Amino acid sequence: MPQVLEFSDVVVRRNARNIVDSIDWTVNDDERWVILGPNGAGKTTVLQLADTLLHPTSGAVTILGERMGRTDVFELRPRIGFASSAMAKRVPPEEHVINVVLTAAYSVLGRWNESYEDIDERRALRVLAEWRLDHLADRTFGTLSDGEQKRVQIARAVMTDPELLLLDEPTASLDLGAREELLTLLSGYAQAPTTPAMVMVTHHVEEIPVGFTHVMLMRDGAIVAAGPIEETLTAENLTDTFGMPITLSSEDGRHAARAAH
Repeated sequence: MPQVLEFSDVVVRRNARNIVDSIDWTVNDDERWVILGPNGAGKTTVLQLADTLLHPTSGAVTILGERMGRTDVFELRPRIGFASSAMAKRVPPEEHVINVVLTAAYSVLGRWNESYEDIDERRALRVLAEWRLDHLADRTFGTLSDGEQKRVQIARAVMTDPELLLLDEPTASLDLGAREELLTLLSGYAQAPTTPAMVMVTHHVEEIPVGFTHVMLMRDGAIVAAGPIEETLTAENLTDTFGMPITLSSEDGRHAARAAH
């Protein structure tokens, strides 16, 4: 189980405040992690560190065997898949779906003067089909629904066969049907033996796909608890994380939480 991600006493400080506070965390290549916590807990900052978009104020971040600050992040980034709403806003709305996915090969957003081989186009079409998007290949990104745009982002993120896949709130803002469709696809992907290590940020336990193996609960920039889901995702830990009494139920690998009365 080679390590793909290691945080050692990592601190990110902004305006004299630690938004990530002395985190120690390891992700192995066969693990699927979900990061849960309230707004401002530091979840997205952790994901940005893992994607080389941020450097720690102190401590060490090692990604795919490369130590941040001692490696060329531009060579490292193509090995990491990343999907977020912030990235979606940078996609030209007139760009065709096939090109949104295809341009991942050059780590650019928007088709320009790059040249692609037939194998690249076949790969892009295959990935679109895996995420139920092949019928939208010739549509423009700006005409898609939120759920379709979210799936296009993930298809783009997996286009280059990454060694680490990072998802920042992939089901945020989706209606029930679109959320469940995406969670079904993510569950299937997470359980495939060839899938890379995954880290997903969400606010809700209901949005944890089946097949995810580990959870990290965060509050005020620090880790409340981290480990296998069956041991770590508990009502007690959720209560400590969200600062209010929480009850938790689980059925068929899915979870639900609400305030305790």
